[in-house]
Amino acid sequence: MKHIHFIGICGVAMSALALAFKKAGWQVTGSDVGIYPPISDYLKKNKVDYYTGWHPDLMCKNGEPDLVIVGNVASSNNSEWLYTQTHKLEYKSYPELIAEYFVRKNSIVCAGTYGKTTTAALLSWILTQAGLEPSYMFGGLAIDEDFPSAICHCEEELARRRSNPVSDSTGSPRPCVMARDDGRCYSVLEGDEYKTARWDNRPKFAHYSPTHLLLTAVEWDHADVYPTEDSYFAAFESLVKSVPKNGTIVANEMVRNIVKLSNCQIVTYGHSKSAIYQFNNLTINTDGIEFNITLKSKTYHLKTNMLGDYMAENITGAFAMACEIGIKPETIIKAIGEFKGLKRRLEKRFEGKITIFDDIAHSPAKAESTLKTLASVIASRSEAIQSPNNTGLPRRLRQPADPPRNDRKIIAIFEPNTGNRQLEAIPSYDNKFNAADLVIIPELTHIKHDQKKSPPLEGEDLKKIIGKTHSNVEFIEDDKELVQFLIDNSRAGDVIVFLGSHGFRGMIEMLVNKFVSE
Repeated sequence: MKHIHFIGICGVAMSALALAFKKAGWQVTGSDVGIYPPISDYLKKNKVDYYTGWHPDLMCKNGEPDLVIVGNVASSNNSEWLYTQTHKLEYKSYPELIAEYFVRKNSIVCAGTYGKTTTAALLSWILTQAGLEPSYMFGGLAIDEDFPSAICHCEEELARRRSNPVSDSTGSPRPCVMARDDGRCYSVLEGDEYKTARWDNRPKFAHYSPTHLLLTAVEWDHADVYPTEDSYFAAFESLVKSVPKNGTIVANEMVRNIVKLSNCQIVTYGHSKSAIYQFNNLTINTDGIEFNITLKSKTYHLKTNMLGDYMAENITGAFAMACEIGIKPETIIKAIGEFKGLKRRLEKRFEGKITIFDDIAHSPAKAESTLKTLASVIASRSEAIQSPNNTGLPRRLRQPADPPRNDRKIIAIFEPNTGNRQLEAIPSYDNKFNAADLVIIPELTHIKHDQKKSPPLEGEDLKKIIGKTHSNVEFIEDDKELVQFLIDNSRAGDVIVFLGSHGFRGMIEMLVNKFVSE
């Protein structure tokens, strides 16, 4: 049995890959710091062995690993990373691992500033339900726990692939590609634009050799890696150009200027009548969304319990890609209706006198979209928000909502990602939190400071920056104090939403438990 070790196993993508390799029959171990739900629960439930901290002795307790996957969390002085190099163990970044074991002849890559995780997950679900047995990976956790975040069907084909290499669009050998060609030779991958590894500054999607590209949006992000808007756009331009002439790009109509650089087939989707796949007649309520997709002279009606008007855009993109690879619309619509969505995408964690949401929105633009969605949901119904099938709580623990009031507040707790704590990101904060009545900045995750650059923005800095265009912003550095502040300052009917990618150190669970016990 081969042994694979993940340095930084509690990243969403790393944990998904760890489980995929465990299911493929490998011995899997991992290490990390700052381990919190839902990832820690996910690993424990699936009996993946991991420990806290960096300990070469634990990494090699049962012998040195055959392969070490090094996450971006591993600094230059990480003891396990140093041991790996000193003892000449084989190592890879996780994009290199995906390229080796997941990418198939038909490589569908979902990329974009936002929407890539949802579309990758939805397409993975659609292809699976259609019987195509794709290999796939998306950087999120599905609400349906029987739908894992990564599946690798390549193990049994690995020897044959290596003996029959196929070249990618640049002519480089791509031994990872599945040798079979039985109409089910698909992979679906979330194409992240963040850097691959500390030794490889290329975007992760540079490894995935797309034959089919779903491009959702391109707006400047990750200022720590892309210091200018031009450098960010250049990464996506290279991605678009890498799609072969006989490939397909399904593109949001808002990124026309980028996809026109490609020589392959371009299929657009969006709200305007100029889009080939047009979504329209959107209705939003507390149970989800309904809308139509028009393709030429035909109209298809779709319904999902996922919240957010932006979900109509994501679903339309996934619908278009699935249609373009030959899946029947009826099969796609059925699969979409059965897809329960992803955790931390406007995931409702509690409902009662107040309602608590958790969302991975870690940039001002994403926070703005989420907050506008919540405001529209509140405005769309006179009664308090309810969704009895999606709380995660037993019926006996759900409290009846208080009578409605028309002055319900939205309280947002926001922590940005690393890129949005750079000085270059300051202008992007203006007017992005207007849909919230109160914005709270918690203690921010410590990030290492490159002495050649300006220090990252801290809590007080963000309070002042957001405060320029918002009249009610607080910085509360202590987690317990923040939770108590929320309890003391929320009233029946209010909505509390946590926005950020770091998990909030158990604060959501503390808050939920407090309201459950009342």
